[in-house]
Amino acid sequence: MTLRLLFPAPRPALAVLLAASVGLSGCVSIGAKAPASLLALTPEATVPAGQGATGTLAKSVVVMEPAADARVSVLRVPVQIDASNVAYLKKTQWVERPARQFQHLIAETLRAKGGHLVVESDVNQWEQRLSGRLLAMGYDLPSRSAVVRFDAVKEAPGGRIETRRFEALVPNIDDDAQAIGPALNQAANDVARQVVDWLG
Repeated sequence: MTLRLLFPAPRPALAVLLAASVGLSGCVSIGAKAPASLLALTPEATVPAGQGATGTLAKSVVVMEPAADARVSVLRVPVQIDASNVAYLKKTQWVERPARQFQHLIAETLRAKGGHLVVESDVNQWEQRLSGRLLAMGYDLPSRSAVVRFDAVKEAPGGRIETRRFEALVPNIDDDAQAIGPALNQAANDVARQVVDWLG
């Protein structure tokens, strides 16, 4: 004897809803899709754990977040195609805005050198300040180079102000994130060392 189990047929409205949910499951996602690659600047010179610093206001230096040109004030990595055209590297972005990361990088490099009490702040009330403008942190397609360019402003006690442009290029880099990321980190550390040496 064969047993047959009978279930009530789904109501038309319910059947439509079930079919719609199955169809949407493959094309709806919650939240933005993460990029394939996230880039971060890592300091080559760091302070060992447990090491601290003390000093007076006159011996301290505040490192401020630099201003940034529009093309580098976003999380995307700019690619300079020619003199007047800029694109952005596909499926790649910074974990934090480049200017903020560059502030951290300079501050850590300065701490590692020693001789100063280093503070990171956006409050412009310190006797010695380092600020500036991040002009470039990206990939130059014609020269196949990773480029970091920074206009630094050093303000010393007494109102003395000095400015200087710093730049580093890492040439012969393929135009993909796996090559550009480490090259940008290398160039940024190079500029940070130059800035720290200039600060004295």
